[in-house]
Amino acid sequence: MSTTTTQSGSGKPAGRAPARSAKTGSSELVSWKAGIGLSLLAILGTVLFGFMSDSKSAGFGIAEAANEAASNVAAWVTLVLALLLSAWLGYLWFVRRRAGLTPGGGTVPRWLPASTVAAVAVLGLAALGVAKVAKITLPSAAIGWISAVVLLGLAGYSVYRTQAKKATPRWVGGTFAAVFLIGFMVWIVAGGNGDAPSISLAGLIAGSVTLAVPLVFGSLSGVLCERVGVVNIAIEGQLLLGAFSAAVVATVTQNVYAGLVAAAVAGALVSLVLAVVSIKYLVNQIIVGVVLNVLISGLTSFLFSTLLTANPDGLNKPGRLPPVDIPFLSDIPIIGPILFHQSLVGYLMYVAVIVVYLGLFHTKWGLRVRAVGEHPQAADTVGINVNRTRFWNVLMGGAIAGIGGSFFTLVSVDAFSKDMSGGRGYIALAALIFGRWNPIGAFLAALLFGFADNLQSVITIIGSPVPSQFMAMLPYALTVFAVAGLVGRSRPPAASGIPYVKG
Repeated sequence: MSTTTTQSGSGKPAGRAPARSAKTGSSELVSWKAGIGLSLLAILGTVLFGFMSDSKSAGFGIAEAANEAASNVAAWVTLVLALLLSAWLGYLWFVRRRAGLTPGGGTVPRWLPASTVAAVAVLGLAALGVAKVAKITLPSAAIGWISAVVLLGLAGYSVYRTQAKKATPRWVGGTFAAVFLIGFMVWIVAGGNGDAPSISLAGLIAGSVTLAVPLVFGSLSGVLCERVGVVNIAIEGQLLLGAFSAAVVATVTQNVYAGLVAAAVAGALVSLVLAVVSIKYLVNQIIVGVVLNVLISGLTSFLFSTLLTANPDGLNKPGRLPPVDIPFLSDIPIIGPILFHQSLVGYLMYVAVIVVYLGLFHTKWGLRVRAVGEHPQAADTVGINVNRTRFWNVLMGGAIAGIGGSFFTLVSVDAFSKDMSGGRGYIALAALIFGRWNPIGAFLAALLFGFADNLQSVITIIGSPVPSQFMAMLPYALTVFAVAGLVGRSRPPAASGIPYVKG
């Protein structure tokens, strides 16, 4: 959400220093932010996982298969496919990287390393399923000190690279995050009650995905709006009105799918007000968003108290969208029950992430949208109607957020209650920033927030001494680090929040 202003007549954002070339020494490449950030986290990890480690072991239960025969077949098929895919992607990565070392040899595509890591992760999970591993037990002290040593080593390597005027490789940050997460989980679980505390790993992840559903829809709404230059603070209101409309319409029509459509329409109506007031009448977008959130919170609370409470059977009994298993995929050990045992809203989440990503970065429409968000004057000169593009993107974002709101009344619970969105629209904004205004990044950030939210309940149940408030705070602290640049560059679209007046 940028506050950049434009220079009169030039159409260029003011207040931004031009980026220096990497060949001449970009300030980002030699910045100490990554080294300092990783070093601080490594020291924290050493204190927590090493010096404060428990002598007990931590247990992580694996999901049991509902159909053992089908699960075995799915496990073997997944193992073979993941092995072949990992080998092919690894070979392709090696070839591209080797070619990139030669002049004119090209670079490694950004998707290739991530795809290779994902394929290897699926391979490991499939191997656990084939071996029928029911529980993984890890010694807290040993894992804690190993994690601390690795974290310190990676932080030291980042500092060394910075001193040598070289960028910290992305694999360093990815490996650091994975090791820190492992050490953190072992430390938390080992601190629980009993001689051998344990949690269900599959249940923890499945709950995290479920809690992240409205956050993903909300963050995608923010991506669509901010990529076109409009700050959408009204995500909270879109989620809340979507939940209310889904409950009422589904109850009146006795059709949950009608409620789902009504939620999308309700979210679009909120966006319509935001678009008209901020784009046509040039009112400050942040103020409009805050006002809409307060207005919808009051309106839905009033209608709930006067109408829904008086006639709950006729207006507030929407029913639920049942979970649906995808054949074969739901039988894959561990990941199958987590990813492919979802309601319609859950599957729409996957579709929305893929469609928005491909639309923004691999279509002509997406190129125009990003051009409007980065430099509306230049987009206007090539014939793109800036305000019309912004208007339709804001409406589309509202409809997506409205679908996310239907999760509360059609999936999570089967009735509407006051302010049941619980501030998740603002959390979606944090996920949007932490995800760097990218649909995939916003999706992963929303999963992180859902994981932290679900982990609060888990550590309370097992009796871990770690305060649940610490887990609630953690994602926001990471967002602050992201915005500050300690975990990489985080820059919003240049024209985000700036009204455009033609001429």
